[in-house]
Amino acid sequence: MLDRLITPLVHLLLAAAAVLIFLMSFLVVSDVIGRAVFNSPVKGTPELVSMSIVLIAFLLAPHAVQSGGMLKADVLVGTFGKAGQDFSELVSGLLGAAFFGFILWGGAGPALNSWIGGEYEGEGALRVPAWPARFVVVFGAFLVVVIYLGKAVRAGRDLLTSRSQQS
Repeated sequence: MLDRLITPLVHLLLAAAAVLIFLMSFLVVSDVIGRAVFNSPVKGTPELVSMSIVLIAFLLAPHAVQSGGMLKADVLVGTFGKAGQDFSELVSGLLGAAFFGFILWGGAGPALNSWIGGEYEGEGALRVPAWPARFVVVFGAFLVVVIYLGKAVRAGRDLLTSRSQQS
């Protein structure tokens, strides 16, 4: 049930990341052409690109976790049998939730302070507000925590079910 609620949101974030990547590629090409041909780069490109990279990473993280695209040693885990795989999935779900939980915990306060204080990235020609990237990090980390906990619950349930069937 959790997957049916989160999957459309994860796909929306995936599409937003794709659009951002597409737009960022035009910005970078324009900057390079402007720098090489007209000796006038697009102002603010470094700030926008650095902010976009953070946005893209945390827009894509929920999809990477939900689709099983995170790194794991399948060769090693595959030798443990079904119970070992379930246990590995349980532990990795809990550890992943803890890791992204720390990001969520550490990022929520600074995101709020960034919004309230009007924090900006860059100086001079273009100043980019920092709060959107900070909130995307917090929201992306929150979704990843929920997805990892869902995976851990499923793995724990599968582990208990397989143990009760063996008895």
